[in-house]
Amino acid sequence: MKIEVPRPVLKGSKALVVGVANEHSIAYGCARAFRELGADLAITYLNEKARPHVEPLARDLQAPIFLPLDVSTEGQLEAVFEAVDKQWGRLDILVHSIAFAPKEDLQGGLINCSADGFAKAMDVSCHSFVRMARLAAPLMTQGGTMFAMSYYGANKVIPTYSVMGPVKAALESSCRYLAYELGGKGIRVHAISPGPLKTRAASGLKDFDLLLTEAAQRAPLGELVDIMDVGFTCAYLATPYARRLSGETLYVDGGVNIMA
Repeated sequence: MKIEVPRPVLKGSKALVVGVANEHSIAYGCARAFRELGADLAITYLNEKARPHVEPLARDLQAPIFLPLDVSTEGQLEAVFEAVDKQWGRLDILVHSIAFAPKEDLQGGLINCSADGFAKAMDVSCHSFVRMARLAAPLMTQGGTMFAMSYYGANKVIPTYSVMGPVKAALESSCRYLAYELGGKGIRVHAISPGPLKTRAASGLKDFDLLLTEAAQRAPLGELVDIMDVGFTCAYLATPYARRLSGETLYVDGGVNIMA
């Protein structure tokens, strides 16, 4: 069967990207890639402190929807999806690229992680994606693609990753279950697992520079990935070219994950 794919291949698609903090964010790489391929964007920012860093990026990307979103603040998530529904009446792409754990729980090792810290990390980094999926699914009337950002530490022990390892493992499992539950509606769900990148979120990890150095040394391609590598991977997966892929955890890490 011949697949008719327009160029630019995402022209007319509506994409909501959550997690842009600055020009180094993985979410920003996704937004740029979607826009380059013709998608219209909705972009969120965490709070007023973050807004000056994100607003110029949203403006450059000609995002008609630009709203605050702290998933811990009651009502904000619903307000974003209400705005998407009002502006577009549908949604084709969702990117969840947010994670959080209290610093003392992140840097103290899993065995010392408090119950409150674990719950907070799980809520922001994992369950918020489930809540987003619940709100996004009714808007994906023509099918769609959802993405959540994971990391290699979900499946193998990264000593400094601590509580985020179990949390990201739960996120990857959630992606598989959502792919199953939403597949009948033509909605595909993927976990994306980038190699280490110099993002604001990563700066909270202990000895992060060592992870970067090791990744570059171990990668079969011999170099680190960047945010556009992640963005264009997501853009490809959102096109009809990837119409039969769902529930995958895709590594965008230069091949580091294959190494013993």
